[in-house]
Amino acid sequence: MDIATGTMLMVGLIFALLITGLPLAFITGLVALSFTFGWFGPNALPLVTSRVYGFVTEYSLVAVPMFVLMASLLDRSGIAKDLFNAMRVFAGRLPGGVAVQTVVVAFFLAALSGIIGGEIVLLGILALPQMLRLGYDKHLSIGVVCAGGALGTMMPPSIVLIIYGLIASESIADLFTAAITPAVILMASYIGYVLVRCLKNPEMGPPMTDADREEGFASRGQALRAIIVPALIAGLVLGSIYGGVASVTEAAAMGVFGVLLAVVARGEFSFKTLHQSLGQTLTTCGMIIWIGIGAAALVGVYNLMGGNRFISSMIMGLDVAPIVIILVMMAILLVLGMFLDWIGVAMLTLPIFVPIVEQLGYSPIWFGILFAVNMQVSFLSPPFGPAAFYLKGVAPPEVSLKDIFVAVLPFIALQLCVLFALLFWPNMAMWLV
Repeated sequence: MDIATGTMLMVGLIFALLITGLPLAFITGLVALSFTFGWFGPNALPLVTSRVYGFVTEYSLVAVPMFVLMASLLDRSGIAKDLFNAMRVFAGRLPGGVAVQTVVVAFFLAALSGIIGGEIVLLGILALPQMLRLGYDKHLSIGVVCAGGALGTMMPPSIVLIIYGLIASESIADLFTAAITPAVILMASYIGYVLVRCLKNPEMGPPMTDADREEGFASRGQALRAIIVPALIAGLVLGSIYGGVASVTEAAAMGVFGVLLAVVARGEFSFKTLHQSLGQTLTTCGMIIWIGIGAAALVGVYNLMGGNRFISSMIMGLDVAPIVIILVMMAILLVLGMFLDWIGVAMLTLPIFVPIVEQLGYSPIWFGILFAVNMQVSFLSPPFGPAAFYLKGVAPPEVSLKDIFVAVLPFIALQLCVLFALLFWPNMAMWLV
């Protein structure tokens, strides 16, 4: 069997097993073992296991459970709720003001945790019921929560960028620096969309009354004090990275320490809270690690088969402009993101794509930002967009999955516009690096 036939058989087997409902980690691991024994025999097994060992012993991977634990503690404290109520004071009587404040709070939460699921659940509990109560358009409210919650894929300390840095062997600090401007552009585009829709039709986002505003903090001074704690935590993490004081892993541990101090100072600490946070962290990280192990084994055996050279020569042999090849990669990532978890997409495609990007003369840091925006689209895109299912779990009963997927379509269009802008104007991301 030649490598082209082997490639088609491997891809076909993966998608056939996906239909059965097996977890992706087991599918990739099973296919990897099948091809290891079938193509090379048992003697090749140590070469594949050495690749898995290299993945699980990567020091920077320790940052992932730290950031997940930060998010878990924030989920169970009142810090996020106070932040949301504080922003209500500044929303004023602007049409769509609560939706705008939701996007801004989502941006702050993204800078605190770097993960997506917990952020969408928090916003679904705090912001969505309030917008619906105030008479906001249902689809606009849902779209803001899902799109704002997905900012965690871009805004440092993004776990997506950490995994990309590990796979591509690139500086995670440089990736974080390059991601700031695109994250701000995405936030601004969401706010701009909300304001245009609500200023054109104020009934889509009625201005808040004095009674609504008084439900939060009584004064701007109190609201500012509620913002100081999350701002200090975000500054502690990102400032230590950019200032060269700590590595990403060490900064993540400092962030956990900062959140724990804040929770204790607020009188919200309990061993039950800590136990639940640690349990959620183990569950989330276990999923990431197992998918990573399966994908590392699969990519390892495929490279032994010569698959990376086959794909590289096939793509590099195309008689097209280099940017067209990048566009093809983006299309592949978009399609895979509709069906696979982002960690699976990263582990399966990046070991092949990143070397090609370097051969084409493009910056892997820039490609990492494109990848992160692409994965942000995948969090929203039907039929398996995780954001929809996270929100459905906490949304009011009248909000259906169909409502959620319809609501996110304009925001997917905004994300794609930013993706294409980054494709053709790389300095949007690279000017700070």
